[in-house]
Amino acid sequence: MRLYMGLVHFPVYNKNNEKIASAITTLDIHDLARLARTYDVRRFFIVTPLDDQQELARRVLRHWIEGYGGRYNRHRREALECVSVVESLEQAIARIHEIEGAPPITIATDATEQKERSISYAEARQAIRENQVVALIFGTAWGLHEEVIREADRVLAPVSGKRGYNHLSVRTAAAIILDRLAG
Repeated sequence: MRLYMGLVHFPVYNKNNEKIASAITTLDIHDLARLARTYDVRRFFIVTPLDDQQELARRVLRHWIEGYGGRYNRHRREALECVSVVESLEQAIARIHEIEGAPPITIATDATEQKERSISYAEARQAIRENQVVALIFGTAWGLHEEVIREADRVLAPVSGKRGYNHLSVRTAAAIILDRLAG
């Protein structure tokens, strides 16, 4: 399986629909790395242009890979070894291209239905099963900024519940999506 994940912290929206850079949370690093490892994602990219946020992520990774945390909990170390911190989505895509020898199909996730360039779960699952290089792009805060959505090759159908409420944490949405696509 040639599946990758990106967690974008810029550009994303805040609750006022403004373009922002969101803060990294250590919970996202841990939980999404464990999710990536569980579903055989080759690499999980944390995307932020902010130097202090990159350093925070790298400090967490050093502790759990090289430091005491890695000796204390080998399972956590194993999961976190698949994480890379990059300053832009373009940098993540370039690394995937370098690793795979081909550019990935970028599939953005969004909580709203995107008619243009939409891809169903069945179509995305088929691309993964056909061993195509796929990069799933998740957004933090209030979701990926429209420029990321526009640049993506496809946009995955939203996770829909039973009651019309649609404001899942990125960790929850990613878990549902990965289980649907790679489970």
